[in-house]
Amino acid sequence: MKEKVKKLLEQALEENKSLFLIDFSISESNQIKVVIDGDHGVTVNDCIAISRAIEHNLDREETDFSLDVASSGVSEPLSIPRQYKKNIGRKLKVKTQDQKTFEGTLSKADDKKIELQWKAREPKPIGKGKITVQKEVVLDYKNIVEAKVMITFN
Repeated sequence: MKEKVKKLLEQALEENKSLFLIDFSISESNQIKVVIDGDHGVTVNDCIAISRAIEHNLDREETDFSLDVASSGVSEPLSIPRQYKKNIGRKLKVKTQDQKTFEGTLSKADDKKIELQWKAREPKPIGKGKITVQKEVVLDYKNIVEAKVMITFN
């Protein structure tokens, strides 16, 4: 059953190239769970379309199942490069393997790494007082433990 559902899911995602798969699983009791994201977000209609593409091509008489299609929530960590790319320009909180935490604006993302930028207040190199400096860090995906979009209210 897993291969059939996977093929139906791939076909449904092929029909809407702005959507992509985040997670897919089938439990022993045939509970199918699909989590999707989109380059421009995910609508309820997107979830319905994916659900129908799977459900209408499976026979409940053959195998009983439940199906849950959801969008990746705003509080969920980013998990694949495509999610990072769609969030360029947004503020992220990133935890790394070496227990460091960075908060900054995602300025670049490719298939191997991201770049975060932020402003920090630091002591002047000469004299008293502080100056604002632009900081940046480049992080490989393999070194990222967790990255979340920080929701800001203006």
